[in-house]
Amino acid sequence: MNILHIAFKHRIFQLAFLALFAISFSSCEFDEEQQLDARSWTLVWSDEFEGPAGQSPDADKWSYDIGRGIDGWGNQEAQYYTDRPENVSLDGNGNLVITARRETFGGAVFTSGRIKTKDKFEQSYGRFEARMITPYGPGLWPAFWLLGGNDDEVGWPQCGEIDVMEMRGQQPDIVHGTIHGPGYSAGESISSSYTSPDSRFDSDFHVFAIEWQKGQIDFFVDDFLYLTLTPDDLDAGDEWVYDDNPFYMLLNVAVGGTFVGFATSQTPFPQQMIVDWVKVYTAS
Repeated sequence: MNILHIAFKHRIFQLAFLALFAISFSSCEFDEEQQLDARSWTLVWSDEFEGPAGQSPDADKWSYDIGRGIDGWGNQEAQYYTDRPENVSLDGNGNLVITARRETFGGAVFTSGRIKTKDKFEQSYGRFEARMITPYGPGLWPAFWLLGGNDDEVGWPQCGEIDVMEMRGQQPDIVHGTIHGPGYSAGESISSSYTSPDSRFDSDFHVFAIEWQKGQIDFFVDDFLYLTLTPDDLDAGDEWVYDDNPFYMLLNVAVGGTFVGFATSQTPFPQQMIVDWVKVYTAS
């Protein structure tokens, strides 16, 4: 796999480095950086989660997945997703809070929340971003991700999945960007990680984003590009399913599962994923 992995601390340092040492970079690398910096965006959808504490997220923008993870979505997850304010609600300070709790509910021993824009907002291409603070602790699995809107018709992974941000709670300074598709899903997915150079992702807000165009998906943390994926990164015969296919967004905190392992006695509960805003743009 040829995965371009770029993780500069500061964009201004990146530009200064390119200017000072241009002779050491190939022309194609320099042209690509110019192309990335020249992009501009028009906001087409957003939720800044304004409202009183305890209020549910805007029903015109979000719906819920409800049920036990082990029954509904695989991955050996241990939580029961609910639509209760105890698990998903606004905090009154302009944030959405998804709370994972250790409690018996619906045959599970944990509860949490999973919301989505399915059938309310879907888009092909553009910039998708969320500003959030992640939870921490062994067995916690927060994520901001996209699924192909044709998932009911073709199933997963044929519909495609783009994980803008997911992380293992036991590694609170590392996030992962990933794509899943036919021939490269689950343990065979195409992925890379980004390690925060200064603070854990549970200690302050960070912006997680993708910039998606035909034949290319770029992954960012705080506007720092750390991963670019194209059809050339797939094995021969695998299908790139991200062109001309609208995707919808999901936010959730899973507890347990094949990616993170089970929660332990050292996992503190309740744990919260705090989302300041979610925004979507088109290229302008």
